Amino acid sequence: MSALELVVLAVAGGVGAVARFLLDSVVRARLGAALGSALGGLPLGTLVINVTGSFALGLLTGLGLRGAVTSDLVAVLGTGFLGGYTTFSTASYETVRLAQAGRWIAASINAIGALVVCVVAAGLGLFVAGLGS
Repeated sequence: MSALELVVLAVAGGVGAVARFLLDSVVRARLGAALGSALGGLPLGTLVINVTGSFALGLLTGLGLRGAVTSDLVAVLGTGFLGGYTTFSTASYETVRLAQAGRWIAASINAIGALVVCVVAAGLGLFVAGLGS
């Protein structure tokens, strides 16, 4: 990989991280108060980010496997942008914080539910890209 490719990948990761921050801020401001208490204070921003990122990565990977997009684009958008956008570490941290607060049901829902929904979203992305048939 050339130096230019590494720079493009790093910039895409940075843009993905900024997109994650902005979307999380919007979700917290718009949905946090309305749904936060109804859903036991689950971290909705992180869930929305990881589900949309999983879908996007499934779609992008499917398009790459079909030859509809180049492997370079898959690397930049998949590894770079979506790698910066999605956040397994924050999801893990938020699950631990829920457990530390004694909110075991919310922690379990956050951990297991998010994993299941993200895997389904990635599969749906592959399906939409034409690989689900």
